[in-house]
Amino acid sequence: MNRRTKFSAGIGRQLGALAAMLAVSGTASAGIYNDGKVLLTGGVSITDGAGGGGITPWAAITGYETRDGINGDLHYTYAQLPNYSLNSIGAAVGLFDRVEVSYANDTLPTNNTYDTVGLAAATTGGLTGTTVGGGIEPFNTTIYMNVFGLKVRVLGDAIYNSDSFIPQVAVGGFYKMNENKDLLKTLGADKTKDFEAYICATKIFFPISTLVNFTVRYSGANETGLTGFGGNGKDHRTVRMEGSIAYLLNKGTAIGGEWAQHSEHLGGNLNLAGSGGTSSTASAALPLVDSLTGSTLVQKESDWKDLFVAFAPSKNLSIVLAYAQLGNIVLTPHQTGFYASMQASF
Repeated sequence: MNRRTKFSAGIGRQLGALAAMLAVSGTASAGIYNDGKVLLTGGVSITDGAGGGGITPWAAITGYETRDGINGDLHYTYAQLPNYSLNSIGAAVGLFDRVEVSYANDTLPTNNTYDTVGLAAATTGGLTGTTVGGGIEPFNTTIYMNVFGLKVRVLGDAIYNSDSFIPQVAVGGFYKMNENKDLLKTLGADKTKDFEAYICATKIFFPISTLVNFTVRYSGANETGLTGFGGNGKDHRTVRMEGSIAYLLNKGTAIGGEWAQHSEHLGGNLNLAGSGGTSSTASAALPLVDSLTGSTLVQKESDWKDLFVAFAPSKNLSIVLAYAQLGNIVLTPHQTGFYASMQASF
């Protein structure tokens, strides 16, 4: 069984266990299960798995449970960009509108740019076992990441005390594990596994049908962790600002926008000698890659922004469509595209 097969099997077992837990909440624990919160006020699911917008967590606890019960969801997100595509699948459980536990698995096929890098490295003699150019394979470079999350509401209540000036405040964190050690070493990242911490404040203004959220995240992640954590001697973790605003068109439809600050830990050219290759391989491959792609492969990272519409025909289903501007992602500029997300709540 190869690494990818083992990885996929492990994800299946984890999601199966979470689905079973959700089923228990709706059947054997029917006396505890409830869905009394207002439609859409639990948020949707970000690619990290937590309840929030599309790219930033909110203080809202996922699901529609009140303080008297539990609720949960299964979610899937697909994003299509010019040089990348992302699949994110996961599950989350909200406990008594106080605690949220979440899991997400992100899979990122890197498509044509990395294919070119891997092909050039192979052409110049950079073959290392079954990988090329420090973990970059021609036509088959895919990034895998597991994300485990925990969030706790510590102050306020955005729904039941909406007439108060005090927002709902929650603290939380993620533990992220990237499965691509060789590739991340080539990109210059310091770590393949790390934690993030955040605090967020969410306020719902029911008279004007508007939700506002502000999040402060303490993180060393590069591209949310998909390209590792830290790197190149820069500060490993930094404080990053994120924000969301959503307007409710009707009880089941909302529109809005988000912004998430990113930090640029990675920089400079790829280290194709980073995983068993040689300096001569790297010096020969990079000019070839530059000529094939028409640009110098210097890594950069931009802040993320999106505009979204969320539609919830019922409390059991919500769908999000968004236009995402992600800017520079590692080797490729102008990464603007669309994503779709679906969440089934139980």
